Amino acid sequence: MATATDEMHVYEPHRIGLPPLKTYITRLWGRREFAAEFSRSSIRAANTRTFFGQLWLVLNPTLLALVYFILVTLLGNRGGIDTLAHITCGLFFFFFISGCITQGAGSVTGSGRLLMNLNFPRLLLPLAAVRTAFFRFLPTVPVYFIIHIASGAPWSPVMLLSLVFLLYAVVFSMGMAALFATLQVYFRDTSSLLPYIVRIWLYLSPVLWFAEDAPAAFVDFMVLNPLFSIIGGWTDLLLLNQVPEPRLWIAGAIWAVVSFVAGSLVFMSRERGFAVRV
Repeated sequence: MATATDEMHVYEPHRIGLPPLKTYITRLWGRREFAAEFSRSSIRAANTRTFFGQLWLVLNPTLLALVYFILVTLLGNRGGIDTLAHITCGLFFFFFISGCITQGAGSVTGSGRLLMNLNFPRLLLPLAAVRTAFFRFLPTVPVYFIIHIASGAPWSPVMLLSLVFLLYAVVFSMGMAALFATLQVYFRDTSSLLPYIVRIWLYLSPVLWFAEDAPAAFVDFMVLNPLFSIIGGWTDLLLLNQVPEPRLWIAGAIWAVVSFVAGSLVFMSRERGFAVRV
């Protein structure tokens, strides 16, 4: 028989609404070390049971780049080391962004025990996934520079401006990771659909093709693809040493801010009901 001292905890969905943003951001910043350690543990755990181990961080994107290079060479009119440099420059960058999205999508549903036992701002989970994807991206940068040298591509201080588009990509990916993490909680089919979304997004972005080769009917709609601006600006600066057109800078900044704000607000407005849905 239950007594007056017995306690019963009932978890049920919380009403939708944003928490006090100032307090939330303060708590988020205060628990940043938790997110960093959570990310580090994910990196250490990756590929620990495989023969090559952490070397797969470089092998996987490099081998995929070679596969796409062979495909483009056989089916397209371009070839040579300069095409390989173009593919690796854009593909490694695309893998970083898509990695943020795919890992972010499962960050909440894969952390059920944490949600039930710890009190922390849930936005830390997709942000930790972005951090993980970023540190997995870094080992591919030297691989690209080796190919850059082999292709005879130019070098100049202009290449440093590519860091701006890297920032755009990070901010954009944070928003996308938060948005897809929310969708994954409510619609578990998101994880099944996401690989197809990512693959289509790759084909619509200037990674396997050159912007100047795009059909005329497609050019007017390029600005609607966030990755056209972000990856296009990154490639122009890092590979071609050319300052991108103003529209790429503006569109990249707008897409980054819109994605981050929208994704974060959607996530925060729903996160108090996550515990009963995972």
